[in-house]
Amino acid sequence: MGRWGVALLVALGVSLAAQAAERFDRPGDYRGALTVQGMERAYLLHVPPAAKQGAALPLVIALHGGGGDMERMARDDLFGLISKADRAGFVVAFPNGYSRLHFGKFATWNAGRCCGAARDRNSDDVGFLRQVIETFAAQASIDRKRVFAIGLSNGGMMAYRLACEAPELLRGIMAVAGTDNTVTCAPSRPVAVLHIHARDDDHVLFKGGRGPAAVNADLVTDFTSVPATIEKWTRLNRAGVAKPVLTFSGAACTRSEGAAPVQLCVTENGGHSWPGGAKARGEAPSQAIRATDVMWGFFSGL
Repeated sequence: MGRWGVALLVALGVSLAAQAAERFDRPGDYRGALTVQGMERAYLLHVPPAAKQGAALPLVIALHGGGGDMERMARDDLFGLISKADRAGFVVAFPNGYSRLHFGKFATWNAGRCCGAARDRNSDDVGFLRQVIETFAAQASIDRKRVFAIGLSNGGMMAYRLACEAPELLRGIMAVAGTDNTVTCAPSRPVAVLHIHARDDDHVLFKGGRGPAAVNADLVTDFTSVPATIEKWTRLNRAGVAKPVLTFSGAACTRSEGAAPVQLCVTENGGHSWPGGAKARGEAPSQAIRATDVMWGFFSGL
């Protein structure tokens, strides 16, 4: 059945909605679905060996990029989130964005002004992710004070929207190669923000606008710049002047402290990618930092 086929009922086509009694306290991989707007929305879940100890664990919601899917985001050779979860002891979930296709491929997230069919259909992705978090909080041993959302590109944009509209659910977010393109944003409380971006990103341009690598301009938007995104969240989190915190060959990070911190890490190259990871096409990701390691270093210090 493969790595994610451990739940027999799911493998036979029975959604998680029909398995209300199922719990996810045991280490392993699970596959399930929730119904939102009359549509089944799938996800993958990985519970680390630390669950054997019985303590409540942090939860990381990992959101794939636009045109991707949960299966790709869960690939450890590309992002390293499974192995990091096992070493650090957190639960990681991989929800699938909205897709017109039965198997969920080429999915996007409704992050406000982006992207694709999810935006155009006005998919209730905030509602879906709320259900994901509430489901795991009820059916797994999750520390509700340590729930985080992370994402690549359109997934990072969705993490920003979740921080804007459901901040009570989150301790912090990380966006990689995806800026804040929300239409409205008035969070009821501060949310810690980590943003990682390559200066030479040709999809979501560092200085804003529509990158030359956009395949179909109608599917995206004129993206908010990285500086404008950081300025916005520095203001929302009532944070101060940014100071250097990490410096590497080819990358540097600054951080503002306030009601919640705002940290920006910039790589000099790597294009539109996940630093420290891998991808099949285009410019290779920067190896100056590992986004997955920087993520957990940031979250674990909150």
